[in-house]
Amino acid sequence: MPQTRELVTTLKTALKAQGKTYADVAVALDLTEASVKRIFSQQTFSLERLDRVCNMLDMEISDLVQMMNERRQQLQQLTWAQEQELTGDVTLMLVAVCVLNRWTMAEIVDYYRISEHECIRHLARLDRLKLIELLPKNRIRLLVAPNFSWIENGPIQQFFQKKIGQEFFHTGFNREDESLIVLNGMLSAQSSAELQRKLRRLAREFDALNNDDAALDLDERRGATLVLALRDWRFGLFKPIIRKK
Repeated sequence: MPQTRELVTTLKTALKAQGKTYADVAVALDLTEASVKRIFSQQTFSLERLDRVCNMLDMEISDLVQMMNERRQQLQQLTWAQEQELTGDVTLMLVAVCVLNRWTMAEIVDYYRISEHECIRHLARLDRLKLIELLPKNRIRLLVAPNFSWIENGPIQQFFQKKIGQEFFHTGFNREDESLIVLNGMLSAQSSAELQRKLRRLAREFDALNNDDAALDLDERRGATLVLALRDWRFGLFKPIIRKK
């Protein structure tokens, strides 16, 4: 039910934009907060409940559907020059990553040593880049599509690949919330293509969970980075003793 998921994701975005939480929804629906979380997780909204939540947001269900349709027409990728502008200013890129993860301006200035004036200045630059729309009272409306992605091997990917090599793998991956799985084998072209499709599906599931959790308070979420990679690769240490090229 991709449309149902998309509509619920749009509803979460609308709640986040107005600073509403699951607790507020629970009051509007006369339910416990746990029940509301289960409804969002299982995407089992009745029309009556959906209408009541929309009323809480001073919206109609038709407004929500329109928002969903607008999201489909949103920005899917930046230009090379736009990505270079982000990588040329670390603070600007930090603010961009935060808003892509549905942070509010208040959450950004509270968590990082960034003044309100500086944050507004960077948000205005992101507005000019068409990544967001900066609304009255410094509210943020994302203008990127749910399937937004960085340019393959573009400035952003190159920047993070460099940092991944330097920082991401410098850990023992022995905490409960950490995992490292390295597999080696020999695959046919067909099997490799199938595995690539499964990796892309897993990436979409990661994005979906990230969108699902966007309505939660910041202190209920933690930064998570998932690295998926597959390539024809042999350990360089073995190259000198390879007989057959």
